[in-house]
Parts: sequence; C-alpha cells; structure tokens
Amino acid sequence: MKINCFKSYDVRGKLGEDLNEEVCERIGRAFARVMKPEIVVTGRDIRASSEGLQAALHRGLIAEGITVYDIGLCGTEEVYFATDHLGAGGGLMVTASHNPIDYNGIKMVRSGARPIAAETGLADIQDMAEAGAFGDPRGGGSVERRDPRGDYVKHLCDYVARDGLKPLKIVVNAGNGAAGPTFDALAARLDVPWTFARVNHEPDSTFPNGIPNPLLPENRSATGDAVIAHGADLGVAWDGDFDRCFFFDETGAFLDGEYVVALLGRAFCAKELGARIVYDARVIWSTMHEVEQAGGQAVASRVGHSHIKKIMRDMDAAYGGEMSAHHYFRNFMYCDSGMIPWLLVAELVSRSGAPLSEMVAQMRRDFPSSGEINFTVSDRAVAIAAFETTYAPLARATDRLDGISFDMGDWRVNVRASNTEPVVRLNVETRGDCALLDVKVTEISALLARI
Repeated sequence: MKINCFKSYDVRGKLGEDLNEEVCERIGRAFARVMKPEIVVTGRDIRASSEGLQAALHRGLIAEGITVYDIGLCGTEEVYFATDHLGAGGGLMVTASHNPIDYNGIKMVRSGARPIAAETGLADIQDMAEAGAFGDPRGGGSVERRDPRGDYVKHLCDYVARDGLKPLKIVVNAGNGAAGPTFDALAARLDVPWTFARVNHEPDSTFPNGIPNPLLPENRSATGDAVIAHGADLGVAWDGDFDRCFFFDETGAFLDGEYVVALLGRAFCAKELGARIVYDARVIWSTMHEVEQAGGQAVASRVGHSHIKKIMRDMDAAYGGEMSAHHYFRNFMYCDSGMIPWLLVAELVSRSGAPLSEMVAQMRRDFPSSGEINFTVSDRAVAIAAFETTYAPLARATDRLDGISFDMGDWRVNVRASNTEPVVRLNVETRGDCALLDVKVTEISALLARI
C-alpha cells in the first residue's frame, strides 16, 4: 500500500483519499516497532473524524503490546506535555489543525516530546506502514484514560509572576476548536485580575464559523470586532489544535507575527539576563533589534519546528519564535505552545500600563515588512534563479540559511521555495521606509509573477 499522507514532519491528508482508519492502524503498529516505546500518549482534536482515527491508532498500538494513555479531546501541546510528564516513549496527536474540514492528520513526538522528522524515524515509520508486514499481533497492549490537564495548567501558571498585575479585559476566540475547555481550566486557576470575553468558545466539529485559522485575513474580523465591542485591552485567537496563537491590539488590529516574536524575545530577556532567542530567517530586523537592545543574543534558524527545537537545545535558548505564530519554550520541553504566548503578552501589557498598539508601534515604524506573499510558479528553481540573477549583484550581504536572503542596506528580502507546493514565498522588510517597501514588493512580485 502506498501511503501519501506523510509530510516532512507529520502526517496530513484528505480523508478517504490519503488517510483512513486502515492507514492509521498501520501507522500505530509502525510507530510502535520503529520507536519501541512501552507507553504512548494519544489525543485528538474536535474534528468528526478524529475519534475514529484515534481508535484506529489504538488498535495498531495495542496489537504491538503498547500501553496507551488516552488523554481525549485536547490541544497538541497537551500531548507534548503528557508525553514528557507521564514518562511515555512517544506521543500521537490526531489533528488537522487549520486544514480544510475534509482533512485530518497525526503529529508525532518521541520520548521527552522530542520531534520526529524523516531522519529521526518518520521515514522508517512510513516504510513500515506501507509494507504492512507486521505478522500476528504481539498482544498485551491496553488503553488507559488519563487526565494530565491539571498538572499542565499548573505548569502554565508558572510563566506569569502574578503579584502586582493590573486589571485587563481580554477577548479569547477558540474558533470552535479544541482550545475552549483547556482555556477554561487555565483561567480558573490563574488567580489574576483579568476578565475574559469568550468568542466561538464551544468545540464544534462542524466549525459553524469556519475552520479556525486566524492567519487568514478573512478570519480576523471575529476577534478584532469583539475586541472593539467589549472595549478589551487585547484579543487572542487560536487555530484548531491551538499550537498557534494570534494577537489583536486594543483597536482590534492584527499583530503581524514577526513583531510578536520580537515582543516575546524582549519579554524573555527581561526575565533572564543575556537570554538566547531563536528566530526564523524570513523577517529578522525587528527581533534582532529588540533582543540586542534588551541585552540578549539573537540566533537565526531555518523555518520549521525541528530546526528551531534543535538550535534551542544546542544553544540552551529560552525562547524561539516563527512569524507563522509558532512559539517554542525551553521550559516547555522546547516545544511550541499556543497558551504560553498569550500569558506572557498579557503580563507585559498588564505591567507596562501601555496599550499593546503602542508597544509594537515603534517596531512597525522602524522595521516595516510585507508579510509573507506566495507566488504559484511553473518552476520554483527557475523563479529563484531569476530572482538571484537580478538582485545578487546589488546585495551587500547574502544569506542562504533558508532560501536566499539579500541585505541591501536599507532593505532586505528573503525568497524561499515551498517544500510541498509549486510556490515561492517572498518577504521584504526595510529600515523605516514604507514607500521603499511598497516599491520593492511591487518590483519583485512582478518578477516572480512572470515565471
């Protein structure tokens, strides 16, 4: 059987075509044989297909003699936490996150919630699942229901120093995904002078308000409008499995991801003198400036959770962030979390007394950026070669850490090819020159659009 749903870091596919219960059962058995755990944690998001796919994983794991700790409806980070906290040898989360409703997938980790990539077992799991030559079940496996949420929430509360906090009103939008029950458990324990206005809070597998993906501009008004309607100090929105967290200031305006990374980098430098902060190589100047001004050390990484987690471990970095809204924390097994970021941003706003819009306004003025712009091209290599031929002679410095980045002095550009789509991704930033930003975006877009 050819299995087409394995990607660079996880499993994702269209239901019925790429992913079904038979595939999941095979993946469960293959995971057990390749990773050789004694205990595996599993969880699932709210999608209608997730419970059946999780049960199929269980059948595969049980057949290989594995003890399964089922933590039920949860966020991906709760599987990460439980895998480490409960001493499991691996974790499997059934989720399609922000993908269309007819998709699902599996996110996998090994012991200690360490990532699994092609070179650390994912390719072997795919090969074994495709071969399907498992033989008779080994037997002896079982499923036990576990609920580590109380311990998880207790851990999250430690990220906020609760003395002396000022009152805040915060809009939270769970998008009818998995975040609502977890947020409620956290809010009940926080003991802070903050009040919350809940939007699209109840998990609903039909997603009556659309698939939760606040990165899409058309999905932002629900949170931004609620911030204005409630007179809130900030807004927070999550995707379906809440491993990504998005912010809105008190005016209802969306905060671009690179400025959130810079803001959280500054926050960790305030908590830890000389902290190392890892950032992705697409848009860098605002983060570098904020971290260096705060006495920290900014460290660049390729995009992608396995790259960032490895550098964080190697460098003992306190925090790592991607402009796509993935945020990683040393004290959270170097994993990404969508709950920790809003706690830290809310604490910053509460202690500073300044509105969130003011906290990022100077960054926006000093380092305006384009946001990521995607181009569907006939040939990615040809498109990137045309870009390089045009701009390389003008560059003061060239960086090939992730795609190609050219530093032109007063502006900087990064162009990357997608690993999975016929797409080239463009990011441009300038030193305080919005007019120049518009000129360069238009200029480079015209070049890439011709390919």
